[in-house]
Amino acid sequence: MTGAQPVRVLLADDQTLVRAAFAMLVESAPDMEVVGQAGTGREAVEQARTRRADLIVMDIRMPDLDGIEATRLLAADEDLAGVKVLMLTTYDTDEHVVEALRAGASGFLVKDTKPAELLDAIRTVAAGESLLSPGPTARLIARVLRAPAEPGPVPPGLAALTDRERQVLTLVARGLTNTEAAEVLGLSPLTAKTHVSRIMGKLGARDRAQLVIVAYESGLIEPGGA
Repeated sequence: MTGAQPVRVLLADDQTLVRAAFAMLVESAPDMEVVGQAGTGREAVEQARTRRADLIVMDIRMPDLDGIEATRLLAADEDLAGVKVLMLTTYDTDEHVVEALRAGASGFLVKDTKPAELLDAIRTVAAGESLLSPGPTARLIARVLRAPAEPGPVPPGLAALTDRERQVLTLVARGLTNTEAAEVLGLSPLTAKTHVSRIMGKLGARDRAQLVIVAYESGLIEPGGA
């Protein structure tokens, strides 16, 4: 990343020691810097507006305003359209993970993830990709499929997808990376990435995390499907 501006990271967690540990870790990376720390979701939203953060590492549970509501406010603010949210949860079975992704989070990790993995996750999300850890993603999908609620509205753009784009979307929704999807379909990684970009454009999705939600809630992937 020579010559590139460091990723401006805002840390939001109600535990002071956790924030301090994350701050030391982030500051140890030459390609990122901590521009603020918040103890509540409301503080995170306020600081996102004043500190010009590129990415917020957001705890899903906080007082005053939790991480989900804070993310929802960030997503609704046009001035903060470029701010990414990486949600953290204590348990990868957190029942609010689906809601966090709907609210606009670009991905999530469990708090006990390895330091190097957290830094890689920040880089991934800051670069415009989403991040869904394999284990939690499988449980996320299982919860969506078990949900008793009626299927959500089908996005208008779903009918506009080509057969190949539907195949790519199905693989992305199951947690595969562009490279993995390309291998399954016999495509080049660049072609797979192009398909993903087009799919996001047609569905009006912010990132891959939103594609997961769209694919399962629209019924593109049915319970028990292969």
